[in-house]
Amino acid sequence: MSPKAAPPPRQSEQEKRAADRRERVRLEQQRKTRPRRVLVAGVAVAVIALTIVLVVVLTGSPSTPSATFSIATHPFTPGTQAIMSISKPPWPLPTNAANNIAAAGLQVLGAETLTVHYHAHLDVIVNGKPVTVPAEVGFDIVNGTPIGLSSLHTHDTSGIMHIESSTKVPFELGQFFTEWGVRLSPSELGGLADGGGKVLRTYVDGHLFGGDPSTILLQRHEEIALWYGPASQKPNVPSSYQFPAGL
Repeated sequence: MSPKAAPPPRQSEQEKRAADRRERVRLEQQRKTRPRRVLVAGVAVAVIALTIVLVVVLTGSPSTPSATFSIATHPFTPGTQAIMSISKPPWPLPTNAANNIAAAGLQVLGAETLTVHYHAHLDVIVNGKPVTVPAEVGFDIVNGTPIGLSSLHTHDTSGIMHIESSTKVPFELGQFFTEWGVRLSPSELGGLADGGGKVLRTYVDGHLFGGDPSTILLQRHEEIALWYGPASQKPNVPSSYQFPAGL
């Protein structure tokens, strides 16, 4: 008979206790480390998400056109009695301002009414050069003397449009251009029109507006820029205007 195999040595109580302690230590370390790994992973995901948001905000989403910015508009159609210029700039005041004021849906008043009083600003840029917005747009002038004015007008050549009304009613950019006597549409500015590699673009507070510029509602301290130039060129337009103190 072959000799019987010897049984494996029994583990001493001291060794068992040491093994139990090592297992408890391992499990405790695992328990403490796991939440830390989850936290680190969560922080990493949050950082990536924030980075994506910042990139979209700063550069603009390529799938969202600038024209989607919320810009208040109101339908406007000028009256037929106005003579609108279809020439190239500069554009002077109309010869019969009263007709143009009426075509804008406004009245000639004997004095300014300041119940509703605010200001917006207009920039017109053609081929990289500013076009002067005349003083006294919206004034009825007879023999060189102002005899009245509308609720929408200019006092100087700064481009500041004054809204001074007895009631709170909407005023549109189209009304101002009708008073000025300059044709304005989504693709036309006076005698300037889309075509031949040139385009008309409208910006409100620095945001591209893709609709009819004549429908833009004038708002307090709003900056409106009409830009005409090469379609391949990136427009350089202001996003705001520094109004004088008190306006």
